[in-house]
Amino acid sequence: MDRGRQELIKIITIEREYGCGAADIAKELAGRLGWALWDHEITCAIAKRLNCDVRSVERREEKPDPTFYRLIKVFMRGSYEEHYSGGGPVELLDGETLARLFEKVVTDLAGRGPCVIVGRGSPWFLRTRDDVLRTFLYAPYEEKLRRMLERGVSHEEAEDLLERVDRDRAAFVTKYYAKTWPQRDIYHLMVNTLPGDAAVIDVILHEMEILNRGAQVASRS
Repeated sequence: MDRGRQELIKIITIEREYGCGAADIAKELAGRLGWALWDHEITCAIAKRLNCDVRSVERREEKPDPTFYRLIKVFMRGSYEEHYSGGGPVELLDGETLARLFEKVVTDLAGRGPCVIVGRGSPWFLRTRDDVLRTFLYAPYEEKLRRMLERGVSHEEAEDLLERVDRDRAAFVTKYYAKTWPQRDIYHLMVNTLPGDAAVIDVILHEMEILNRGAQVASRS
């Protein structure tokens, strides 16, 4: 991309703490903008490239060495907990290969037009593009627990997921990218979702408007 010319925002990435409501927020945001949403669809794309379905990956947790596969699941977990059934054998991949695969899929999706991308390292992979608004959503523990209970998750399971999913995400990023998760300096916004989904979307759209105004001014100068 030509760094001398400022681009209007056409991609919004949403990294998030588990359980903060990012999936619903991303879906509503994409709908308001009329943009494509890439969330659990990324799980499908990765499963196809791995020649497996998500259930097969999840079953690997039962093997004697579950840690690597647990980390894969953390990032392949669709926010809607849906599964792609592609069939075929599971290919065993090392962490470095999987890390490169995330980048390949995300950058490919970013080239398909205006979109909202949820997680999967997208803020980091697209950090050099000035047409990307990079956000991080979080919430207090009790708010995340409330949201999960409202979705029908049992109290015990919700507490377990809140305890380990973000910890495993951070461990994966540290091990395979040598970065800290979340890396705050790459985000334009870090927003607490406690005030509600509508308020969070308004904040994101306002930031997008500010960045677009700056791009328009820069293009005229």
